[in-house]
Amino acid sequence: MTHVFHRNPQHTLKHAVRGRGISLFDEDGRQYLDASGGAAVSCLGHGHPDVIAAIKAQLDQVAYAHSSFFTTQACEDLADFLAQRAPGDLDHVYFVSGGSEAVEAALKLARQYFVERGETERSQFIARRQSYHGNTLGALAIGGNAWRRQPFLPLLTPAHHVSPCYAYRDQRADETEEAYAQRLADELDAMICSIGPGRVAAFVAETVVGATAGAVPPVRTYLQRIRQVCDRHGVLLILDEVMSGMGRTGHLFACAEDGVVPDILTIAKGLGAGYQPIGAMLASRRVYDTIVQGSGFFQHGHTYMGHATACAAALAVQQVIERDELLANVRARGEQLRTCLRQVFADHPNVGDIRGRGLFVGVELVADRATKAVLDPALKTHAALKRQAMANGLMMYPMGGTIDGVLGAHVLLAPPFICSAADIDQIVDRLERTVRQVLPA
Repeated sequence: MTHVFHRNPQHTLKHAVRGRGISLFDEDGRQYLDASGGAAVSCLGHGHPDVIAAIKAQLDQVAYAHSSFFTTQACEDLADFLAQRAPGDLDHVYFVSGGSEAVEAALKLARQYFVERGETERSQFIARRQSYHGNTLGALAIGGNAWRRQPFLPLLTPAHHVSPCYAYRDQRADETEEAYAQRLADELDAMICSIGPGRVAAFVAETVVGATAGAVPPVRTYLQRIRQVCDRHGVLLILDEVMSGMGRTGHLFACAEDGVVPDILTIAKGLGAGYQPIGAMLASRRVYDTIVQGSGFFQHGHTYMGHATACAAALAVQQVIERDELLANVRARGEQLRTCLRQVFADHPNVGDIRGRGLFVGVELVADRATKAVLDPALKTHAALKRQAMANGLMMYPMGGTIDGVLGAHVLLAPPFICSAADIDQIVDRLERTVRQVLPA
């Protein structure tokens, strides 16, 4: 009997009792390799002494002070750290408690930005099909994950959706990456024009698509073309890096690899690495100045925004990543992970695509590699893979509905940045065993 309202009350969960490095341990002493970082969160693994020490030190000073009365040095220092390293002029940081809150803040800031400018008709948001931006009502409304949205449709503010950048499924055989990117940019342009350019506030996209479709990176020039379309119509570009940001792709901010600077950017997960709940929204100077020089007040807020202990933990996480040059390790181990996966699954008819950036890797599963035909969704292969992986001492993040919320299946891997080459080999070995047990070639 439990009094916890678990996310899936019909399942009985083991108790996690200890974490060390890239492993978690249950009450029976069983070890699990955390090859997904939970949900791409635990980028420093578990039990990192530097982060724990920073949390303890902050608790000895001040654990929490409400942001309407005080700021704290921890909050100021973390904002300085991020602003100094963010691309372009993303130099003002709004701290919240997680990714969904960061996206909510971004949507409200975009709307208020245009209200302050007198462009009050700009209230419409465009996102992409099969995107995921969070589970609060505003974030869910712009998200394109049909399965997550369906029960709550009567509660959701209407939004507009265009095609994702999903080269494995949607790029034509006779189409270059540049031509594919332009086709998608043209689709966004047409959508803005159909709504009315003076009515659209922002286009929202994950820099690298996360859990919904399995680490789908944009093709070259895609985000640059999207940026040009937004600029042409005076539409803000919001990039969601809640899952892909903070070093997960091998760059502190994933969009830096694409040479694009959004107007607003959201981060969470790897920001605090799970040691404390924290997320953030970064705003460009232009957007920030519009609020400050207008009403002077962002009409939004949460009780725990700028939480001192969470900020101290996150700053320690980011300092460790920088000090230990872990982004270079992310790039090297990510290349190793994708290469090894392609080798061990080279002959497997059910492994259709292996993709991603850095230690953010997706494995798409199919019924037939040659035709890309999907597995029968009734089989719930992703659920079987998760059960078998746990039995093999491997934590990974599988999901169904990759293509449209119903069809398709994939596995997401997001191991900690501290992984060694030997750790990656062990992850690949356990994943290969798991896939071949559930889907014998």
